[in-house]
Amino acid sequence: MTDLYAVEPFGAAFHESTGRPHNVRVALALKAAAERLPVDFIPGEYMPNAASIGPDSGVWYTFGSGFAVDEGKLWRNEEKFPELAQDLEAIREDVRQYNTGALLAERKDKYMEKIAASGACWGGGWAGHANPDYDRLLSLGTSGIRDLIRTYRAANPAEGDFYDGCDIVMDALDILGARFLKLAEEREAAAGSAEEKAIYEKLAAAFRIIPQNPAPDMCAAVCLFWMVFTFDGIDSPGRLDQFFLPAWERTEHDEAVFWLDRLWQAFHRTRTWNLCISGSDENWNDMTNAVTWAVLDLAEKYRYQTPNITMRVHRNTPEALWKRAAEVLSTGIGMPALYNDEVMCPALEKMGIPPVHSHLYCMNGCNQVDIMGKSHMGLEDGEVNFGKCLEYALWDGFDTMRGEQLSIHTGNAAAFTSFDELTEALNRQVDYITDVSTSLSICSQMTYAATAPSPLRSCLLEGCLERGRDYKNGGPLYGDGQVLSEGMPDCVDSLAAIKKFVFDEGRYTMAELLDALKANFEGHEEMLAVLKTAPKFGNDDPYVDSIMKDLSDHWFAYLKTKHTFRGGTFAGGCSTFSRAANNGRVCPALPNGHLRGDPMFADCIGAVPGQDVCGPTAAVKSALTYDQTEVTSGFVFQLRFDKAVFGTEKGMASFVHLAKAYFAGGGQQLSVNVLSADELKEAQTHPERYGDLIVRVGGYSDYFVRLSRDLQDNVIARTSY
Repeated sequence: MTDLYAVEPFGAAFHESTGRPHNVRVALALKAAAERLPVDFIPGEYMPNAASIGPDSGVWYTFGSGFAVDEGKLWRNEEKFPELAQDLEAIREDVRQYNTGALLAERKDKYMEKIAASGACWGGGWAGHANPDYDRLLSLGTSGIRDLIRTYRAANPAEGDFYDGCDIVMDALDILGARFLKLAEEREAAAGSAEEKAIYEKLAAAFRIIPQNPAPDMCAAVCLFWMVFTFDGIDSPGRLDQFFLPAWERTEHDEAVFWLDRLWQAFHRTRTWNLCISGSDENWNDMTNAVTWAVLDLAEKYRYQTPNITMRVHRNTPEALWKRAAEVLSTGIGMPALYNDEVMCPALEKMGIPPVHSHLYCMNGCNQVDIMGKSHMGLEDGEVNFGKCLEYALWDGFDTMRGEQLSIHTGNAAAFTSFDELTEALNRQVDYITDVSTSLSICSQMTYAATAPSPLRSCLLEGCLERGRDYKNGGPLYGDGQVLSEGMPDCVDSLAAIKKFVFDEGRYTMAELLDALKANFEGHEEMLAVLKTAPKFGNDDPYVDSIMKDLSDHWFAYLKTKHTFRGGTFAGGCSTFSRAANNGRVCPALPNGHLRGDPMFADCIGAVPGQDVCGPTAAVKSALTYDQTEVTSGFVFQLRFDKAVFGTEKGMASFVHLAKAYFAGGGQQLSVNVLSADELKEAQTHPERYGDLIVRVGGYSDYFVRLSRDLQDNVIARTSY
């Protein structure tokens, strides 16, 4: 008789524990996965891979997507193991009650979902990234964490079920450690070379100590981190140079570099997300250390597109580190992205986060902001497409792309007699679409909190054990939200064109403009040519930059009136990921010359691609129009430099001066592409020759040839300095 646990360990344990508290059922299912799913040291990499989802699992659970049922795999398992068909069907029916995607579809307001489907916004949908406290894991081990569980259980006796789940996932980690010890000893005995034998001997020695006890050296620290990181589902390491430093300092240099190098290969293989280095403490002391430099060396050595490296800078960042960052950027990998503590920390402090914690910020995903080991806020909660908001302001809430009334009525734009009337209508549309986005997000947050607990992360985020509350249910110290702006430069360029040629100069009436937009400018080519001459954001022109300031100030302030279910406040950001082209595709003709469905759209807070024609200093000055201390998510500003110029000593020094000036003026983030336009065009024609060409997209780096044609065109269209 086939063992049900061998086929569906997570599902079997979850179903068998019916009637027990939900978080305990999840913990028991994770423990079964730790006992039964395959574990392995990847040959040549030696990292201890520990998945919580089997390759043939038909039911599963992840930190970001909750519960899911893969019907295809379940049917295949039923066909392969007919004697288990009845048990598998029972598991299916049980887990279906908690299928997160289905629950979200059922609970979200259908009308709001219809608006989101138009491309005007989105909200919620997944539980997001996080940065667990790996320092707690490495310095305490599971035994030390069990001590914390006991301490806080005594302080919160009514939350016994919560602490039971936490205890059980510590059992799961101990089980994994024992399995890896056994595997390391077996590999050591069977090693075909003295070198391989020595490595497995070290691994066995490490797993005789971890995970129960603190990691004594880099081998043990890397192994403990990676075992938990993969079992948790692979997310973002966060401030890796800080939590690895104690083990690094206890390890001989070449040995430490060896294990960090092995980890680097694992990061690349798994497409690990965001790794943060350097930064300041609350007293502005620089936190750069030996691991910081080693990370930059590896980035330059291998030139991978992952992990996504972020480097924090501030008033006391060493000049040598600035120079090293420029050298790594000159390779063309688009990393490290630079973040400014002088703006990011005050922005977080405006949200009520004290300096002792604001200076612990890091990134995850593309560039969402988290407080390392203390928050559940580093996720994209939603998005607002300002191009669609302008469409609704111009057409009284009517969606011209879908042919139906979707948004609120804000007046007949043909009858507007002043620019103020138009901006008032736009602000009302922006507020309404923001309400839709945050409402959808809150529904998602509530669904995850009720149905998809995370006992493992609850052990590794401050506040959860202390309060006796799950990671997704207000446990962490901070639970703010992050909503992204998209197409704000396209919207502002359009407003500038209307202001100049309709209300200031009277060259066209609003009715004439609307007729041209409705016709997608067919038969109105002369008007299109004139509109394109309007001032464009990104060129240090006060005419258009002042419009951006008014619009962004309004949105940032309005967002902060909205509160998350997690116990925080929403705030803004801008990170398109790979969505820029689709954001343009869902928009009709706009007054800046955007044609109906054109995928060319702003991919950051800077100019619409190709419209910043006055040089990098002007582009930087326009970007400083935003009050970036109001922004607590990644606020991506991308610049592209010609490879031949940037790669010189003078070019890199000039870039450092420019970056410092931007940050001194109030800039939060800077991403850089160092590319050749000719090379990019050649790569479109002959992708087989450019498989290793990396570009910075909308907050992350990727291989150019893997991008859609629309995104490739977007990257090529960016102005090169």
